[in-house]
Amino acid sequence: MPTRVHPARPGDPARIGPYRIIGRLGSGGMGTVHAALDPNGLRVAVKLIHPAQADDDEFRARFKREVEVSQRISGPCLVPLLAADTNAATPWLATEYIPGPTLGQHITADGPLSGARLYALAAGTAAALAAVHAAGVAHRDVKPANVVLAPSGPRVLDFGIAHALDGTSVTRTGVLTGTTGWISPEAYSTGTTVPAGDVFAWGALIAYAATGRLPFGTGAPDAVAYRVISGEPDTAGMPDGLLALVTSALAKAPEGRPSAATLTEKCTALLATQTTQALHPQTDIPTAVNNLVTAQWDMPALDDPAWQASAGRRKGRTIAVVIGAAALSGALAGGLLFQTGSNPGTKTPTGGPTSLPSPTADATADATSSTHGAVRSHSPAGTAKNDPGEASLTAWKESRSARTPAENDAFGAMGTGAWLDPVAYPDFDRAITFHRQRGEVYIATSGQELSPVAVQEVASTACLGLRDLIKSYPDFPYNEYIVVDTAHQEGPSIVWEDDFRTNTACSTSIQNRSTPTAGQDTDWQPTESGLEQARIPSTDKDEIRVAGQTVNSIISEWQGNSRIINDPNWLDHDNMSVGFARDEAVMYIWADKPEWDTATRDRWAALAADTACQAVITETQARKEWRYAQYAVTVVDNAGSSTFLRWGSAGNCAT
Repeated sequence: MPTRVHPARPGDPARIGPYRIIGRLGSGGMGTVHAALDPNGLRVAVKLIHPAQADDDEFRARFKREVEVSQRISGPCLVPLLAADTNAATPWLATEYIPGPTLGQHITADGPLSGARLYALAAGTAAALAAVHAAGVAHRDVKPANVVLAPSGPRVLDFGIAHALDGTSVTRTGVLTGTTGWISPEAYSTGTTVPAGDVFAWGALIAYAATGRLPFGTGAPDAVAYRVISGEPDTAGMPDGLLALVTSALAKAPEGRPSAATLTEKCTALLATQTTQALHPQTDIPTAVNNLVTAQWDMPALDDPAWQASAGRRKGRTIAVVIGAAALSGALAGGLLFQTGSNPGTKTPTGGPTSLPSPTADATADATSSTHGAVRSHSPAGTAKNDPGEASLTAWKESRSARTPAENDAFGAMGTGAWLDPVAYPDFDRAITFHRQRGEVYIATSGQELSPVAVQEVASTACLGLRDLIKSYPDFPYNEYIVVDTAHQEGPSIVWEDDFRTNTACSTSIQNRSTPTAGQDTDWQPTESGLEQARIPSTDKDEIRVAGQTVNSIISEWQGNSRIINDPNWLDHDNMSVGFARDEAVMYIWADKPEWDTATRDRWAALAADTACQAVITETQARKEWRYAQYAVTVVDNAGSSTFLRWGSAGNCAT
């Protein structure tokens, strides 16, 4: 994938406002977009208008209007404005930097989107346009180059030519705005700017994403314009449900197109049916979009090394998400420290920007203390651990920063984007230090106190990264990794300790694997009527979230890194679902894989039960209003009937 951060050029400023410039992200007719860091290390994109334009009163007015438009728009899959100075000698604005390729770059490198990722793109971009239109604005430049496929979901960029519909916008008369192939028929014919034009461009965008082909072809601009006005779009090969929406969006007459809000609702419903079976027409659509796109999105968190070379300190607020797919997986294979009753929303006492305490700083907690109320199960010491005994805060304070090439590469191996949901953990950050004598790698987190699920996500991400690292550095002299939560309300605490060499699957399960299998809970049994109720769409946003996380976790663990979709054991969002039977208070997980033999069913059921048990105990501990403490797992046969393979209750999960 091409780099997004290019070297700064001679004459580029070293600073713009409070931001330190480290390179360029791009340049256009309006100005140059610079890659920069704020004083806390947050990655930002700073748009600086061209000096020649700064003296143009009309251009300055347009730029000021862009800032005003950006300030009044917020919603799913948009990029928030951080700061701006429209009165500076050379005006500028700053937004959060959104990592990831543009839609056009991704399709060029990897081909069209499909499955849940395609539906997530459709729902997310429609929701972004709905928010834009609700603010009384038309975007006017919806195209693949203005959609970034960030690790946390698609993001719609660039309001440089946005048009406010209140009569106060400043535009150049007689100039057609937009990009050839993404301009609506009425804009070509009359120059009309209305939200329906954005809907038309959305239809073209989704057709391109699904097929990899420009819906109105290529060639001279006038030839493309003719096909837009008079021709039919190329939509062959699109999935039926999405095809109907795209076709309606590409209607020649603007009055024949649905609104972006309608598209959002329908695309969100389609996305929900991909996995969760959990959406209802009366659902809070913006919430559903956020939850579902986050749950279904699986873009890798690739990072540009240009940031690493320039950042003295990295904040975790860069937009990236590690969904529970990798974290909520498998069997317990190694020691863990599991914290109960923590609050994922707990802020540090100051409530302001956070910074990571130094391991060598004084700590008020006892040097050997671990998380309050935690259950500790410590794995045997490995060969690299010369000093016996469990990890401690004393050892953490004695650890040092990276020195060797392998140690320096550890941070990048674990992923330099944020590891947790930036909504729940907006200030999450981490520092990695090393205790050579003990053979221990310490990951110190800060921001908000980690919930049990977040601890597992951090632990899994760190383990996977370290296991990747030792492929390049087999003599890496460490085998244990320890997570220290510095934001814990009672002081820095060790919340996880494990051996990444022996835990080959980087499993983070808290289920006791010795628990009996099917029929283990003699007080209750799952029912066919409960399964049928679970198939009915839900309206509860927590059910949507848990369903998505559970399915993603099971698929991730079951598939591993495989992408061989003709494998008879292949599992994806089309043949696996999670639903909730409210009357029984049971979470049901089912796979439509009648071709599986008994051994394959049992193997999948063990994994699904493990993940389900983990999900219900986590939610039960996190919120008192969560009603589901039981789960059941089944595989549906050709006749549509089910045999329940495993079931249990949250009380059977904890070790």
